[in-house]
Amino acid sequence: MSEAALARFSINQMTVKQLSLPELATACVDLGIPGVGLWREPVQAYGLEATAKLMRDAGLTVTTLCRGGFLTAIDAHARVAAIDDNRAAIDEAATLGTDTLVLVSGGLPPGSKDLHGARSRIAEALAELAPYAASRGIRLAIEPLHPMFASDRCVVSTLAQSLDLAEDFPPSQVGVCVDTYHVWWDDQAPAQIARAGQGGRLHAFQLADWITPLPEGVLNGRGQLGSGSVDLRQWRGYVEEAGYTGPIEVELFNEELWARDGRELLSETARSYATEAC
Repeated sequence: MSEAALARFSINQMTVKQLSLPELATACVDLGIPGVGLWREPVQAYGLEATAKLMRDAGLTVTTLCRGGFLTAIDAHARVAAIDDNRAAIDEAATLGTDTLVLVSGGLPPGSKDLHGARSRIAEALAELAPYAASRGIRLAIEPLHPMFASDRCVVSTLAQSLDLAEDFPPSQVGVCVDTYHVWWDDQAPAQIARAGQGGRLHAFQLADWITPLPEGVLNGRGQLGSGSVDLRQWRGYVEEAGYTGPIEVELFNEELWARDGRELLSETARSYATEAC
């Protein structure tokens, strides 16, 4: 693979979660991978400052931090805890040197069927968090998840819904994350990508394929690039036509992939990116 082919490539940490952070950093340097999308839990386990130093010393760009969000709680104490946790996530992103915190908004609270109310509470939380994020140099990227996750994980299911929330704030504060796994089915998504681009709100772009049949446990059903139904070059074209020039993360959740040698999987993923998405 040429250096040019991987110039914008970033590996999301969850794709190769079997690798420790030092193993991931070493493998990325050896393979010429310039960027890494990190997750809060393994970063906290290794140590925030230690992770930041590890990335700097390896010359790796931290493209995003996952994740903030889960902002739909009704209980007052739970809402305060969620706001506090998101402020901490913003601080962590700043320490790691990324400018983008990805938000998964949260599902319906236990016993609730009120989608509208849940989405309105997300808007209320963003009003508190967006100015704080701006003060730390961090953009919030609302990621819509496939509708099958609306009940328990994310009541924001489309890019249109994400942008409706984001557009109450300056684009430097709140935008969207486009993940092909979650939006490839939506025939309105290309127009919404253009809308996001016009507003300067395309803050992150992630690739994964949709495989059929989905493995048991759909959360971990993301396929290696080129193994499923998504026209990945077409989706890259949509975001680039909308003006996106940033990193392109590959984020795969898949038990079969996690059971393999992590370094081998990372090399395969880089090759798949170069052949399927470039």
